[in-house]
Amino acid sequence: MKKRHAALLIGFLGLSTGCSDYLDVNTNPNAPQTVSANLYLPAMLHWMVTSPQFDGRHVGHYTQEWLSTSTAVSPRTTWGRMGYDPASDNGAQQWRDVYWSLGQNLVDMNTKAEAEQRWDLLGVGLILKAWGWQALTDLHGEIVIKEAIDPSKTAFTYDTQEFAYQEVQRLLDSAIVLLQKNDGAVDAAYLAKGDKIYNGARAKWLKLAHGMLALNLNHYSNKSTYDPARVIAEVNQSFAGNVDDALLAYPGTSPDNADRNFWGPTRSNITLYRQTLFILNLMNGNQFGGVDDPRRTRMLSPSPNGLYRGLDPNTTAFGTLDSLNRPNNPFGYVGTLGPGLPSRYLFSDKSKIPFMTYSQLQFVKAEAALKMGDQATALAAYTTAISTHIDFVNARNLDENQTPTQISDADKSAFLASPAIVPPVLTLSHIMSQKYIAQWAWGHNEMWMDMRRYHYTDLDPVSGTQVFRGFAPPTTLYTDNGGKIVERIRPRYNSEYVWNRAALDVIGGLALDYHTKPMWITQP
Repeated sequence: MKKRHAALLIGFLGLSTGCSDYLDVNTNPNAPQTVSANLYLPAMLHWMVTSPQFDGRHVGHYTQEWLSTSTAVSPRTTWGRMGYDPASDNGAQQWRDVYWSLGQNLVDMNTKAEAEQRWDLLGVGLILKAWGWQALTDLHGEIVIKEAIDPSKTAFTYDTQEFAYQEVQRLLDSAIVLLQKNDGAVDAAYLAKGDKIYNGARAKWLKLAHGMLALNLNHYSNKSTYDPARVIAEVNQSFAGNVDDALLAYPGTSPDNADRNFWGPTRSNITLYRQTLFILNLMNGNQFGGVDDPRRTRMLSPSPNGLYRGLDPNTTAFGTLDSLNRPNNPFGYVGTLGPGLPSRYLFSDKSKIPFMTYSQLQFVKAEAALKMGDQATALAAYTTAISTHIDFVNARNLDENQTPTQISDADKSAFLASPAIVPPVLTLSHIMSQKYIAQWAWGHNEMWMDMRRYHYTDLDPVSGTQVFRGFAPPTTLYTDNGGKIVERIRPRYNSEYVWNRAALDVIGGLALDYHTKPMWITQP
């Protein structure tokens, strides 16, 4: 965010010493030069949650959450084929927000918080810093950290992904220490003025830091240094239930719609998007022993004839589906939503969008426990993850009186009682496919990291079933891929390819197929 302050001009006409003396009072004659540290926070928290949704339009094509039906220049023919848009900033909103929207503002907030001994605010600031590096390295691989936010530089050297992961851990470790301090100027009321997620509840920010650390450490699953016991320990110190979910509410009062949900009908960012066959088949019984998921009719959108369909990435627009069988958009309509009409799930103007959920963390715990050979812990965490995600779906469909009905306790119990869903012997295929469902439409960064960790189509070592059941990359890949699947997003065009090309060349970023280069974290 840019620093904006109220103007106050006092006695200008009475100044006898001239204009230059007046200007000496302030380097900016139109505004005071100091800002309360907590006032930096709201906009940065907004971007921490909302920015991944901007990029989710494109990442969601890689992971086959949805597909665009646009007949014009379309993400379907670039991102939908695991490619990118040349000479475009598409897919780089988080890059922009980490380096610019947060950027110097976060530096200033943290500097003031430290000087004033506001350890709680500083802890939140370090969480924001950790989020930025985690999000960017997971999307792009090598990123600029050591030389970032340095106004004396015009060219910036990239740091390795290994360093980025270590820096995230250092920041979160520091945040955990700070968020346990009670001395200095720690003040819940002061923090709450800018805290639009937890309203100043320092204990919940502490849990969030542990959760972020758990996700970071779990990404090492392909490396010999992977420590599943530590992952579980971090999850256990994180969220205790859905009450701890990190949710951002969108009040919907701004005339420019900036405080409305990015996925909502008023902003109309995905009016032309439709759910895929992949997510549909995970929920309609095709991939789970014929058991229909009660969340299907509460998360996905029916066709005009009431049936549920999904799009195939290997077709254009709606393929061969006629007008009655084409899935409605995520709002539940064929086209633009009329004023005052209800929407669905996370796609209402005032839907609360999560940054992290208890269900997500329980899936992480289940995966780590299974890798330790602890079936009992894995099964308990997995069952809890599905159960609490059903509760999450019910809650989100009440955010603004959305159309889907609530999932009853009886339907929830029957679903969890099925051995096709909660089996006697749990496998990675169960965990990761169900985690995909729980992260659909919001957890794009973590979802894509999961799919790359398992190379999109890896087989479960126990059952031989594909880890992500039924997933298949598009048969026709983007031209620049050279037949390879996507592994990263190219850095932001208008900052890196225009102004920082020499540094990009060092890491191979000028190659047309750079987006297919495997990342350090997904390799042994």
